[in-house]
Amino acid sequence: MPENVDVLIVGAGAVGLTLACDLARRGVSYRLLDAASTGFAGSRAKAVQPRTQEVFDDLGVLPALEGRSILYPPLGLHLGPITLRRTMIKLHQATPDVPHANTLLAPQYATDASLRERLAQLGGTVEQGTRLVELAQDADGVTATVEQDGQERVVRARFVVGADGGSSTVRKQLAVAFRGTTDESDRMIVADVVVRGLSRDRWHIWPRKSGRFVALCPLPGDVFQLMLRLRPQDPANLSAEAIERLAREVIGNAKMRVEEVRWSSVWRPNIRLAERYRVGRVFLAGDAAHVHPPTGGQGLNTGVQDAYNLGWKLGQVIAGAPEELLDTYEAERQPVAARVLGLASDLYAHMGDRPLAAMKRGDEERQLGLSYRGGPLASSGSTDLLATGDRAPDSPVLTAAGDRTSLFDIFRGKHFTVLTIGAPFTKAAKSVAWPETGAGVRVVELDSGANEAFRRYYGLQQDAALLVRPDGYIAAIAPAPAAIADWRTLPAFPAAPIAA
Repeated sequence: MPENVDVLIVGAGAVGLTLACDLARRGVSYRLLDAASTGFAGSRAKAVQPRTQEVFDDLGVLPALEGRSILYPPLGLHLGPITLRRTMIKLHQATPDVPHANTLLAPQYATDASLRERLAQLGGTVEQGTRLVELAQDADGVTATVEQDGQERVVRARFVVGADGGSSTVRKQLAVAFRGTTDESDRMIVADVVVRGLSRDRWHIWPRKSGRFVALCPLPGDVFQLMLRLRPQDPANLSAEAIERLAREVIGNAKMRVEEVRWSSVWRPNIRLAERYRVGRVFLAGDAAHVHPPTGGQGLNTGVQDAYNLGWKLGQVIAGAPEELLDTYEAERQPVAARVLGLASDLYAHMGDRPLAAMKRGDEERQLGLSYRGGPLASSGSTDLLATGDRAPDSPVLTAAGDRTSLFDIFRGKHFTVLTIGAPFTKAAKSVAWPETGAGVRVVELDSGANEAFRRYYGLQQDAALLVRPDGYIAAIAPAPAAIADWRTLPAFPAAPIAA
């Protein structure tokens, strides 16, 4: 007999782990499969952007990750005998609306470890060494054949999410086109190495050295991440001896010594976007849906936010919301990936001809400005600064009950939040028969005579009410109390019970 579960997640990298954490706290049954025998051991994706930190804060992952990460160091550009000091990622002062202001340098194994710890705290596990063999779906669910230790078994799920990387088995089973390019002639060695004779106070760059690009970035601990762009005639030898020989040849530093290679791979520019994110009851997320150049630190962050967008929607549909809610996942996330792919591809293209330009990072990479304005869940409504679909900023607030807290503390959890400021809005919000199943709705009344910071960050001149989604985006803005009743009919909620 098949084993039954609400959601089967294929792939236990950062994306699959994020989704599992979100489903676990919602009480949604799931299984998380990973074909590898152990977790990923390399540093590959190492930037955790401010918006992703907000996601991890909500999920309870951030404290562990902060202990495994550092801030980005300055660049040291080696131009012959001259070393120029440059800033790639500007440091920002935390503000009440952006409490996590700076990009964290966290090797991928540290991000994965933090997520695995949180998942264990939530009672979850990863089924290592378990690969997907085949999928077949019907009107009621998906039948998956999986293999572990040479034995096949059947899992029956209401939904399946493929978070299994650029070579996704799930995507191939769905026959979804993966449009884009792969340049087999452009190769880069990416490795985690222990190096002696090189300072750890900067990210060392040797741009266009002998036709190659070389970078050594200090990671937390005693490791550097090596990025070495090969020439067409160079062999892609990943042995410690070959990597040291090539690095010393390019760098020309007789004192520098590669003592150990802890992980290594050969990367090729593989820039692709899935034609569809959903086929029936099966979804694609992360690298299974979009693969990026390493420049800009966007790939892992975009994938984590895919999972964060999809998790609450799956939970709501399982609780009784209309299935059309699941169509909004592709509608909201695919345009984000397309834009991010363009940004990262442009930065990568400059590595050869304009390396200084390729090193620059700005606010767009931080992903705080990503918005779903104009999307299927962005109803009408706006303030002087924000519109439905925008990220809901943090702010210190005083509730009508006299509690001093912050909006992110109010938002933290699996629920929707209705923020009201003004007694008529509060009365209208509390008179709505909000659903008792699914994510739930928390109505929070703010003191109308205080909260100047909140009014400033949200562009509110008058009293109003706002509906904030579980993933921290504004779903609705009511300039008049009567408009709040209409929120109950949004497709994000299970249908109201029919009165007897």
